[in-house]
Formats: sequence, C-alpha cells, structure tokens
Amino acid sequence: MARLTPALWASVICLVLALLWWRLPHPLLLPVLGLAIPAIWFALRWPFLMVLGFVTFSFFRLHEVFPQLYPLKIPLLFSLAAIGALVWHILLTGRIKPYWSQPLSWLTAFFVMVSIGVLFASNRGEAIATWTGSYSKIYLMTLATAWLVRTPGDFALAVRTFVVAGCLVALVALYNKASGIGLVEGTRVTIGRELGSVLGDPNDLALVLLFPAGFSLSLLLNQGNGVGGRLLGGLGFALTAAAIIATQSRGGLLGVCAVSGLFAWQRVKSKALLMMVGGLALSVLFVVAGISDRASGGAAESGVDASAMGRIYAWQAAWGMALGHPLVGVGLSNFYYNYFFYSPHWDGLNHAVHSTWFGVLAETGFVGLALFIGMVTVALRSCWRCQLAGMPPAVITAMQGVMASMVGFVISGSFLTQGFTWPIYLELALAVAAIKYVQQAATEVKATAEDHQEATRLPAVPPKGARG
Repeated sequence: MARLTPALWASVICLVLALLWWRLPHPLLLPVLGLAIPAIWFALRWPFLMVLGFVTFSFFRLHEVFPQLYPLKIPLLFSLAAIGALVWHILLTGRIKPYWSQPLSWLTAFFVMVSIGVLFASNRGEAIATWTGSYSKIYLMTLATAWLVRTPGDFALAVRTFVVAGCLVALVALYNKASGIGLVEGTRVTIGRELGSVLGDPNDLALVLLFPAGFSLSLLLNQGNGVGGRLLGGLGFALTAAAIIATQSRGGLLGVCAVSGLFAWQRVKSKALLMMVGGLALSVLFVVAGISDRASGGAAESGVDASAMGRIYAWQAAWGMALGHPLVGVGLSNFYYNYFFYSPHWDGLNHAVHSTWFGVLAETGFVGLALFIGMVTVALRSCWRCQLAGMPPAVITAMQGVMASMVGFVISGSFLTQGFTWPIYLELALAVAAIKYVQQAATEVKATAEDHQEATRLPAVPPKGARG
C-alpha cells in the first residue's frame, strides 16, 4: 500500500489539473500552477518560516518601510501560507502538536474578554473591524508562533531575523531624520506617515524599535553566539538606540534604559552604583535626544507641558470610561470615539490615550485590565524562574532578549498605546516557546539521570546462609 501512495498522489494531482483546465482553459494556467505548487510545497515543508515571515512583516511593517513592497500584499500571502500549513500539520500529519501553558490561558481569557466587549461596544462597527482585521489574527499568530518555535535553530533564526528587521527600520528612520522626511513637530522622526502607517507616530515607532533592541543586546552580551552574532547584536543595538533617540519619545528613552538596565542588573554587583549610573545615563539620553527642543513637551513650555497635560486628560477620560463600563469597557478601538463624553477638558479634538494600561482599562474594563496585567506578570515571572544553565546559547539569547523586551514594554507602555498591537503578544509567544523548551529539556535531563542512577545501582547482597 505504501508503494501506491506516490501513484495515488500523482493521480489526484493529474485529476485536479484536468478539472482546472476543463473549467479554465487559459494559457497562463500552467505557468501559474508551476509557481503555485512549489510555493505550496515550500509552505508545508517549512511552516515556521511562513509564520516568521508574517510576524516580521506585520510587526515591523516592512511593506510600509519600503513602499515598493506594498502592492505585493506580502503579509496576506504569508498569513494564508502560515494558517494553511498550521492546519495541515496539526490535523493531517500530526507533525505539530499544540500544547497549553499558564500564560496562554491568561492570553485566551483576555482574548475572550475583548471579544465579548466587541459585542457591547458603543461604536460596534469600529470594534468589529479592528477585531476581524487585526486582533483576531494577532491572537491566532501568537498561538502559532508559540507552537512552531521548537528547536534551538528556530530560536536562533527568529532572533537574528528580528534584529536584522530592526536594523532595516532603524536605517530608514535615521535616513528620514537626516533628510527631513516625515518629521513631526519639525524634529521627531517617523516612517510611512503618508501611508497612514503605525510607524507614522514617533511614539509607536520607538516602541517597535525597542523589541529588536532587547534581542540585539542579548546577542551581544551572551557567549556562544559567535563573532558574527555578537557583531550583529552590537550593530543592531547601536542603530535601534539611535533611531529611538531620533523619535524624541520619552517613553522610548525610558524603554531603552529599562532594556539596558535588565542586562546590567544581572551582571553588575553594586546595585547602588548601577542605579546612579542609570540615572545619569537617562539624563544624558534626554539631552542627546533634544527633548527640550520638542514643540510639545519641550523647554519652551513652563510648568506641566502640554504633552503631559494631554496625557493626564486622556487618562482621566479612560478612568471615566472604566467607571461607566466597569465589566467590558467601551469596546475595542473605541477610546477615541468616546473621548468627548468622558474627558474633563475638551479642546475640539479627540485624542489617543497614550498609555497601554489606561487604554486596556478603558476598552476592556477592570476585568480586562486584571487579565492583561496577569498575562504579562505570569509570563515575566515564568521567564525569570527558568534555570538556563546548560541550555543552548540560542535559547538563552532568546529568553533573555524576550525578558528585556517585555520589561521595556512594561516601562514604555505606560506612555505609549500598544495594548492591542503586536509587541506584547509576540514577546509572549516567544516567552512561552522558550519556557516550554527549557522545561522539556529539564524533564529529559532529570529522566536520563534517574535512568542512569537506576542502571548503576548495585544489586542487593543476599543475607548469609541464604540458599542459592
């Protein structure tokens, strides 16, 4: 029967081609199929690459960083290939075995809460559009990434891909800064603002760059990554840090200090000296970034600047929305449309919330905020408790890079709105995958040690006088 399998597959393919030719006798059919069949085979053979491609393009918005790629719909193609390959290997071949963990339980509970809130949103059309257009895909790809990153090679490739993508985004940002392209307030760099890109906001651009900054430092500081890996890490951190400085985002600068501080905390013995140097470094960063020269939040504004007051008004509005809708919030992507009704100060315009935590509170209520904080806390605590001694360098690099990026998100996310976009969910997926690998490796080592101990145990000595 096994020998007939190739013949059976060939017969099915011939039958499908015949039916297609019968229904669509077009001369371009065969060339298109000639390209499609190898592409399908490639996607089924390497599903991890499909998910990695989708995540990289969706997170770093590479098709908006390089507008020439925009018409190709690359994220859509990667998403179709990734979902198809995932379903194929889970349901048919069994090569991919889904698993569950505590952080994924918190993630799913939060996703369910967000989905329920969509049904009760004040602007239901906007909430449904965001849920179907992006948030549901983020949830599915978070699971897919967690299940598909399984080997040290996968971790190594993912880390280097994210660092390279971060370098590309940083280079374009620095080029725009030098050329005066897409600057906000005359000094703050952006990317793809004319396309309506997420990176068109300097604060969001800074948060996206924080993700590869953590992995770059991890590549640079961890042994076992080779000379090439450490050079890539050093270059990646230099470029991403310079680009974050060019955004003049105060949240981004705090995030850079948090990312760097985590690695320093693990390596510097004198904590008092570390905190003193960290405070000095933050002051230097603010000066180098030219924060005082900003049109908003700069030195020209006395007292509490307009940027800070805008955040305070937005946070007050978020608190009012949570009090008015304590269980499910006002709904996904509905803060902007409810700002007028809950803000204590109206200047004729609706505003963004400028805080991940207050944004989640406003749009999902107190229950949603508790689930979101629980998700982040459980993931960070699980990473911190993992024993990395004896693990492959790629796994150690990925784990420490994820922890640094998550800490950067926690700090900078207090001033940036990223509760329902890629950063924290991608960090969560990689954290879950790394935790699973470490736990499984530790279990295998323990089982091997027990087997070895059992095999080398001396046989019991029979008592004297016992008959043979």
